[in-house]
Order: sequence, then C-alpha cells, then structure tokens
Amino acid sequence: MRKILLASVALIASPAFADETTFDAETVVVTATRTPQPLEVTGSSMSVITSDDLAVQQTVVVTDILAETPGLTVVRNGGPGQTTTVSIRGAEAGQTLALIDGVRINDPSSVDDQAILGDLMVNNVDRIEVLRGPQSTLYGSDAIGGVVDVLTKRGGDAPFAATASAEGGSFDTWRLNAGANGTISGLEYGAALNYFDTGGISAADEKNGNPEADGTRNFGATMNTRYHVTDALSLDLRGYYTQSHTEIDGFPPPNFTFQDDAEFGSASLVAGYAGVNLALMGGRFQNRLAFIASESERKFFGEFDFFTNAYSPAENFFAKGDATRIEYQGIFDLDKNDQLTFGAETQRVGLSTQSLQFDPGPTTGSRRTTGYYAQIQSTLFDQLTLTGGVRLEDDDEFGTHTSVKVAGAWNVPGYDTTLRANYGDGFKAPTLYQLFSQYKNPFHDLKPETANGWEVGIDHFFLDGQARASLTWFERRTHNQIDFLPTSTFPFGYYENLERTRADGVEAEVEMRLSEALSVSADYTNMATKDLITGLDLARRPDNAASATVTWQATKDLSLGGTIVFVGPRFDDRGNFTRLANNTTVNLFGSYTLIDKTALFARVENLLGQDNEPVFGYGRPGTAAYAGIRTAF
Repeated sequence: MRKILLASVALIASPAFADETTFDAETVVVTATRTPQPLEVTGSSMSVITSDDLAVQQTVVVTDILAETPGLTVVRNGGPGQTTTVSIRGAEAGQTLALIDGVRINDPSSVDDQAILGDLMVNNVDRIEVLRGPQSTLYGSDAIGGVVDVLTKRGGDAPFAATASAEGGSFDTWRLNAGANGTISGLEYGAALNYFDTGGISAADEKNGNPEADGTRNFGATMNTRYHVTDALSLDLRGYYTQSHTEIDGFPPPNFTFQDDAEFGSASLVAGYAGVNLALMGGRFQNRLAFIASESERKFFGEFDFFTNAYSPAENFFAKGDATRIEYQGIFDLDKNDQLTFGAETQRVGLSTQSLQFDPGPTTGSRRTTGYYAQIQSTLFDQLTLTGGVRLEDDDEFGTHTSVKVAGAWNVPGYDTTLRANYGDGFKAPTLYQLFSQYKNPFHDLKPETANGWEVGIDHFFLDGQARASLTWFERRTHNQIDFLPTSTFPFGYYENLERTRADGVEAEVEMRLSEALSVSADYTNMATKDLITGLDLARRPDNAASATVTWQATKDLSLGGTIVFVGPRFDDRGNFTRLANNTTVNLFGSYTLIDKTALFARVENLLGQDNEPVFGYGRPGTAAYAGIRTAF
C-alpha cells in the first residue's frame, strides 16, 4: 500500500511484502492517465491498496482501509452500514468520484450525487487506486477532490482458483465470502459473493441514553470477464450488485432530538458494463467501446403514528436513480516515447424521489451530458515525462465547460528520486435534486461547481531500495459551490451558488522493509480547509491526521501486525460551534496457517476503546474481536 510521510510525526505501517526486501520502482497504475503507466511518470499523487493489504488487515468495509490513506477523511455516522462519506483533500462528499471496474457508483438520486460507500464491502478486490486532486479532464463531473477506483480480480495462471472465508465476532457479527477466478482458453473471469450481518451499535450515541442497537445486513456480488475472440479483439462483461437493510435512528416526537427509534432503510445498486476492445496497427492503436448502465434505489421505513404513539413500518421515503453511459476511448502510440489518448462519452442520468410524509409530489428529472477529451504524454531524454490534456463537456442544463490538466515527472539521473508537479481543473454539475426538487433555484440556473488545484512533490528511494519516502504540497480552490439558502417562506429555502473554499497542506509518507519478516510505514497529512466567505473551517475536516501499520512474519506460519489511525480535532458544523475531540483507533491482527493455503485469523478493533463521537450525537463501536478461517484452492 502506498502512503506518505513527513519527517516529524506519526507512523503508519504497511502489510507484509512477501519475501522481498526492496521496493518495485515501477508500480503500474491505470487511474492517473486512463492507461497503464508506471506511477513515477504520471506526475500525480496516488495511493495503491492491494489485495494483500486487504487480506493481511482483514478489511471488511472498504472505507476502513481508505481511512489510512493520506489526504482522505472518512466520516461514518455510527456503526457499519450507516451513512458514510469520503472527502479527498477537504472536498465535499459528492465531489469524489467512485468507480468499480470502470462503472461510476455515485448515486444520482442522492442530494449531492455521492457514492453510497457504507455498503461497499471488500469482495474479490484486486486493488484500489486513490488519485488525489482535481481530475475532470479525464473523468468529467464529480472528480473535484479526486477518484477512488476499485478494480476486481480477473484471470490468472490457472483455469480455476478459488478463495473462501468465514468469520464472526462482536456485536453478533457474521461474514461469509467466496470468490473464483481463472483463465480457460480465451476466457478470463472473476466472480465473488459476499454476505455480512451485524447486530451493530446504536447509531445515536449510547452515552446519551440510546441502548437500542442498529444492525445491518448486506449482500454483494461482482463479476468481471473478458473473452479474447482473437489476438486483436476481446469482449468485456462486468457486473456489480449490492443490497442492504440497515436500522437507523432519527428525531421522534415529542422531543424531536436525535435518539433511538424504529426507523430502518434499504438500499440497492445494480450496475453492468459491456465493452469491446480492438487493437489495430500491430497493437499501436487500441480502441475501447463500452455501454454502461446502473440503477439505484433507496427506501426508508418508519412513520410515527400520533394516535398510537408508536412507529408503523410504513414507507416514508424513496429515491431511485438510473444512469446509462456510452464511452469510446482510443490510445495511439505515436512512437515509443509519445502516446495520445482521446475519447468521447455521453451519459443520461435520471431521478425519482419523494418524502411520502412531507413532499407535495415526487421529484423527477433527467439530463444528458456529453464530453470529449484528449491527452498527450511524451517522455524526453528517458527521464522527463510531460502530460497535457483538455476536455470539453456539454450539459443540456448548464451548457459547456472546459477543463485542462498538465503534469510533469522528472526521474533525476543518478538518484533514486522523482520530482513531480501537476495542475488540474475540476467541476461538478448541479445534481438532479438541486435542479428539479421543490428547492430548485427560482431565479436563475445554477452554475457548475468549479475547482483549480496544483501540487508539487518528491519521491525518493533510500537504504539500497529498502525504504521509500514521499512529500507532496498541494492547494485547491473551489468556486460556485452549491449550498442551501434558507428563507422565511415556503419551501423555506433553495439551492444557490454560495460558497468559495480553499484547501491546502502537505501529505507525507514513508515505507520501510526492514527485513523479509518486518515492514513498517507511516503517513501524515497537515491540511487547512477554509470557507473563503466566512473565514471559518470546513466541517469535519481535521487539520492533522496520521496512521501507522506494522506487520511481522513471526514464523513461517504466524503473521502478526497492527494499525493506528489518528484523526485530529475538527468542527462538526459549518458555524464552528461544536468541536469534535480527536480520536485514535488501534487495531491488531494476526493469522496462523494450519495447512497449505488454509489459515485461522483474528483481529481486535478499537483496542483502546475510544468512544469519542465521529459526528455529533452519533455513536462509535467500542472494542471488538473477530475470528475466522480462510482457504484457497
């Protein structure tokens, strides 16, 4: 896992690194340029989380390991399954683009178009790439803070390989997971099923007199296949499905304060990808054409009956979103040092949502967005790589928008050092809810949110390749940010382009493979986020965050390790009235191999029993222990 360190502060450590004691200087990534490239030539700041990282730390929910990533803040309103948001470098939750195997999972039925990340479980994940900074040149709307790209396993050396695991533990928690992948003749495939069930904790903080636990159930499935018709032609078919049922808390009468109640919700997402890939001119000209579709649905149940003074299980809210997308991308190798990437995309998104108790009628709407992009990447003197790109986006609601990005990476001759820098634009179209709900702007069309960001950094290998350190300095300014403007008359407010914000700081990382058995790494983020209109801090963005992981292969069969994640104090609200205390989470994990490819594993989460609220009024799971067995064949 790739992380960053600043010399003066806390440590984070990485999982075990097999039997190697030096780093691979050419980590290949695909998210930075939408083509496979060595990370050191992209000029971008990225973290790569591998399947080994996920297995060693026994990660169940993707956002738990994302919380260990430099520049990224995870906020969860209670236990697993509750509303979870991710902010990259201080951006709003809806300003981070989330992908699974190239499919956007941002929910068009949500108010801010954010991804429903609380339901994103680890299921056949091969790697997760986190790309920081504005990325709209290649990815269009939503990529203001950055991109979280989840890639699942496909293919392999054998016709069939499978993994299976089962675990249980605190809070009546159970998890079952099974996956398979392989290559049969011209077919590469991967697929998996995941089931998770927990009794959970009270979403409303138990310390405030809320003893009722709010559990969640989650079922997920993934599929990722490619069939090679010929050496030049291949077909892709991918799918993703998740279904969850989660108990929640609310604001019941007569006090209307946040507390235990009988409400619950369900959420589902189904997404599919069908594509054709064609290589021409001996592989120099690669083409991809894809059709992508997704459909999401959220429902909430629990209506208070004033006659019986109790909740009924009646549905009180629904939100449905759908998206259909066509993408073409071409990659042309002009020569061994120059590559041109270009493409066109068109997407239609739709919304239908209603609060059955309060809204006068359903909110419905749709829009189409079409984008065109081009990027050139050139390497000079075998050491300097320059990348430049431009995008034109046309939206049938707000018109056209242009984004640019330039990046450079210089591998300094004679030193294991890379100097890098980039500048990028980001934008986010007004969401369907902001455009079509009863709270739409009655006076003028909303403008898209826009951002400009830059970063400079250095990566250096030392101790004969056994250690790597990185340092990045960044800034992003966002304009025309949309917020809710309250009024005194019905509907008591509307959406308006109100905000200007800034985020700047440093991210730092170090990784060290001290021996074949022991690995440590550390990252630290110092970031200031400001509302430039009020001068106040942005809500729930800590100035300081750090994390640490250590792994030790104690014997051939026994592996041990631990992580520590520190989140500094921050304000819960935009007015900076309510301050949240810092919190430190310590986790321990270990596994013991019984026989070849079969192991027992166990972990302890929140070892210190920290109970500081992650969000004002919401609870946090206490010390918990889990154990299980996994096998591969």
